[in-house]
Amino acid sequence: MTRVHAFGDDALGSLDAVGLVEAIQEGSVAIPEAVEAAIARTERLQPELRALSSVAFDRARAEARDPRGGYFAGVPTLVKDNVDVARMPTQQGCDAYQGRPAARDGDFARMFLATGLVPLGKTQLSEFGFSPSAEHPRLGPVRSPWDTARTAGASSAGTAALVAAGAVPIAHGNDGGGSIRIPASVNGLVGLKPTRDRLAQDRMTRQMPVRIVSDGVLTRSVRDTAAFLREAERVYRALSLPPIGDVTRPGRARLRVAVHTGGLGRTVSPEVSELTLKTARLLEELGHEVEQVEHPAPATVPEDFLLYWSMLAMTIVRSGRRVAGPSWDRGRLDNLTLGLDRHCRRRIHRLPGAISRLRRLTRVSALFHQRYDVVLTPTLAHETPLVGHLDPTNDFDTVMERILEWVTFTPWHNATGDPAISLPLATTSSGMPLGMMFAAGAGREATLLELAYELEEAAPWRRITD
Repeated sequence: MTRVHAFGDDALGSLDAVGLVEAIQEGSVAIPEAVEAAIARTERLQPELRALSSVAFDRARAEARDPRGGYFAGVPTLVKDNVDVARMPTQQGCDAYQGRPAARDGDFARMFLATGLVPLGKTQLSEFGFSPSAEHPRLGPVRSPWDTARTAGASSAGTAALVAAGAVPIAHGNDGGGSIRIPASVNGLVGLKPTRDRLAQDRMTRQMPVRIVSDGVLTRSVRDTAAFLREAERVYRALSLPPIGDVTRPGRARLRVAVHTGGLGRTVSPEVSELTLKTARLLEELGHEVEQVEHPAPATVPEDFLLYWSMLAMTIVRSGRRVAGPSWDRGRLDNLTLGLDRHCRRRIHRLPGAISRLRRLTRVSALFHQRYDVVLTPTLAHETPLVGHLDPTNDFDTVMERILEWVTFTPWHNATGDPAISLPLATTSSGMPLGMMFAAGAGREATLLELAYELEEAAPWRRITD
């Protein structure tokens, strides 16, 4: 294993985002020093991790000299390259067109940056976020800093790799099938997918027939994720959901926890199953009521979700020139995107039924969470694959089968809209982080954060520097 990181004796040290805020406020760290250290770390890591899509270092330096307000004022960050940030191109991890600098911040970026965060640039993702491994045909794969022979996950791969390796303490990701939680699991991070509609979102995401995408952050500590949600809520309040508030410690209530170790129509490796049951035993030791039960997902969910996912690819392929302009070149799309397009076109007559069934899952989940406060599963069904295993230039059927074998648990929460968090509670026999995932009913992020604090105290996770 080749492990890389940029932690060192500079202005960032080993501070998380909240720790950096405190250091800035007390005067022991100056904002320009923090931003310059983050730039230096990012430049140092880029040749090995390939995690950046574009940079805006001069802009970051200017903002460091005159930072905007907000709790995170002066804290360096990165934005995933599928949301618009003013004066930065949006490339979507794709070579099929030439992204132009956005005229203005998108709705999510406006909320995100209003917390005071200073963006250094954009992070790499898989093409349009379709693959759970960001392996760009031209730029190369985004690699895990825990083992550079392995994928950093996707689609928020670049964000996760750079947060885990110490470039910045907190950065943006979004999740349409697990793309916050998957790279959190792979890279030993905290990754919470919020409830549908919890945070401001760009128009394209809001217009989806089933709104499966949620934006959020990847962090190294529970308190950073909790602080971000608190501050985001001060900027944008989801009136249809109960407020999260300021969650700063473990909860006192003992929870009813359902445990699933079987994948949704897929097998889970024996090691992952055992590590999940080990986490369940820890919950029991902490006084929670734990029960192994069958997953409530109907048997139709995997195929329905795949068909819906492929519909998104078909929409992009068919409308690319109209949306992207004359630079659009369909011939530069990878085999995964094109294969998803074909998958949908061949089954398009089934799409209305799939959408209808996916929409009904919100009710299925709500009924299940009347009995159980929290659900525990592994985030992923198998250990992190080597780079190349999910290469999107390979045969579509082969790659899709491998994706479905690895990513079986996470899409459920995108379909239902429920919140779910991956915590780096487990380590495989090869020394790689493995996330354990906890989900709750809609609007119950506070419950997940309180439980996450408790687990962080009871079983502190490894750091990449250990």
